[in-house]
Amino acid sequence: MLTKTEKQFSILFVIIVLVELYTGSSDTLRNWHYFAKPAIVISLIIFYLKAAASIPKRIKTLTVLGLLFSVMGDTLLMFVDKSEHYFTFGLIAFLTAHIMYILAFLKHRNKQRSVLGILAILLLYALAIFYFLIDHLGTMLIPVILYMLVILFMATTAYLRKGTISLISYQLVFLGALFFVVSDSILALNKFYQPIPFSDYSIMITYALAQYLIVIGILKLKLD
Repeated sequence: MLTKTEKQFSILFVIIVLVELYTGSSDTLRNWHYFAKPAIVISLIIFYLKAAASIPKRIKTLTVLGLLFSVMGDTLLMFVDKSEHYFTFGLIAFLTAHIMYILAFLKHRNKQRSVLGILAILLLYALAIFYFLIDHLGTMLIPVILYMLVILFMATTAYLRKGTISLISYQLVFLGALFFVVSDSILALNKFYQPIPFSDYSIMITYALAQYLIVIGILKLKLD
């Protein structure tokens, strides 16, 4: 499934993620965390730009923008202990990243595929998460609702690609979108509801998988 180059990059990517997990949890190496965390998506951008020669320009541009806004979000969220404004700006950055992904995924929307089934499942999931969050959001209520709707739409548009591109591209991108939903769910519950054991690890692992699968999935793009 993976080319030789993709396999080589995957090994490097895992190493970067492991370094981030270690430095992020280490008091003595904490400063390296500020380099390791953004390096996760920056490495994806560099690899994608080198490997995406055959990808349509519009999709290539939107994907890169999605990744760039993700790096911005990663960077801002590292400073939430300084001010809560960093969390709000980080939320806006990731919301914009999801919009870029949505626009990219819509380029291969299968107009024959119904959205009702997947949308119902995602909304039920979101409502379950929201049940635990609603009494703890305060002034963040509207921003969080807006963000939840956008990320659910991102996952929905990833699903709607099925049947217009190669199966492997559809599967990887859709799985990546779902990992994004899970990662942000853990982050929200941990921040607004109650601390979750090993949340730093689970959030980062699911997030890294999400971005990796989306990028690799788009590189597997092949019109039927």
